[in-house]
Amino acid sequence: MSNALTWPDLPAAQQPTWPDVLAYQRVQETLRTLPPLVFAGECDQLTERLGQAAKGEGFVLMGGDCAETFVANTADSIRARLKTVLQMAIVLTYAASLPVVKIGRLAGQYGKPRSNGDETVEGLSLPSYRGDAVNGIEFTPESRRHDPDRLLRAYNASSAALNLVRAFTQGGYADLRQVHAWNQDFVTETEAGRRYETMAADIDRALQFMKACGADPEEFKRVEFYAGHEALLLDYEKPLTRIDSRTGLPYDVSAHFLWVGERTRELGGAHIDFAARIRNPIGVKLGPKTRAADAVALVERLDPDAIPGRLTLITRMGAAQVRDVLPDLVTKVEAAGHPVLWVCDPMHGNTREAASGHKTRSFGDVLDEVRGFFEVHAALGTHAGGVHVELTGDDVTECTGGTQGVIESEIGDRYETACDPRLNRAQALELSFLVAEMLQTRH
Repeated sequence: MSNALTWPDLPAAQQPTWPDVLAYQRVQETLRTLPPLVFAGECDQLTERLGQAAKGEGFVLMGGDCAETFVANTADSIRARLKTVLQMAIVLTYAASLPVVKIGRLAGQYGKPRSNGDETVEGLSLPSYRGDAVNGIEFTPESRRHDPDRLLRAYNASSAALNLVRAFTQGGYADLRQVHAWNQDFVTETEAGRRYETMAADIDRALQFMKACGADPEEFKRVEFYAGHEALLLDYEKPLTRIDSRTGLPYDVSAHFLWVGERTRELGGAHIDFAARIRNPIGVKLGPKTRAADAVALVERLDPDAIPGRLTLITRMGAAQVRDVLPDLVTKVEAAGHPVLWVCDPMHGNTREAASGHKTRSFGDVLDEVRGFFEVHAALGTHAGGVHVELTGDDVTECTGGTQGVIESEIGDRYETACDPRLNRAQALELSFLVAEMLQTRH
């Protein structure tokens, strides 16, 4: 692959301001020469998988951290997040008898959009934290300065994470015979963990039966796992976009799957123009204020050739609005004749502030939005194609609720997120069982 692309000068929301122009230019030149983190063929394979899900022949699970941090880019942390997504995928696959496309929010989720450019604490105003690829979370002038060298750190951290994920998913850790081993920690003592153990025992017996019959498929020993993140920082994504020597088409080699967020999806803006040019499978977040006409215009701009799996619409309506707002969007987009994949993000529309001042989400609201998402698609005869969840593999106390979940007074006990509250692994596993039940009802 090589980089021979030029980009139009379009307005780009939510971008950093780099004070050191020479350092910025040096970083851009370096990024253009670095090896790809993913390959075009892998992106094309994911497009095929997403196309199958769009037709109802699969289900998509996107999960991972709200905002990755360099300090948490450790083997233990990556393994814990991967294990959580794998466990959820096993539950969905086994209970619903559907292939599950697994996409991690990892190896690139180092940028975050912010409502305000500055943050004020005790009279001191500093630039807001925009993710580790831009500045630091510590509230000091040095930390909050926008530093382009952090883009290189984000690339190196993403490379290390992807190498480890590939080793785990192809080197035996993801073998179905490991399903019990994924549960040997705090989750075992939860209701979801006990349900998982029962299911894992059933899987073990099925595998033993198949082996006794002479069947031991290679597919059981490894899994397909893809990486995705929000294409927010164009100063990172553009230099990592290369022309594929095989096809002559541009691919963003920073991730298999990229999405444009709710705050940067202006039809005439730089982010939508960027997404329209790359050949990766792409997504767009749609919030409750999205007009159906705008959604249709985005679909026609991003998927003019109506390629199955090319475009995923990730709806983030909130539990209180999903049943009212989503039907018109789905109806109008489907009438436009594009084979989009519909995915539910039940996290971002359900954020609230706890009495302690922490941002939090209720597991009940998360579940209710997913349920509303399924109800709308069932009523319209369309496919509820997946879920997009912010989660961690750790026993954090950031979201309330769940069968054995966090109560309001416990939120501050282990509140470790760099930005938005995430489901812990017990809550994520419980959600997967409940989504599996919805899928069973659908089929």
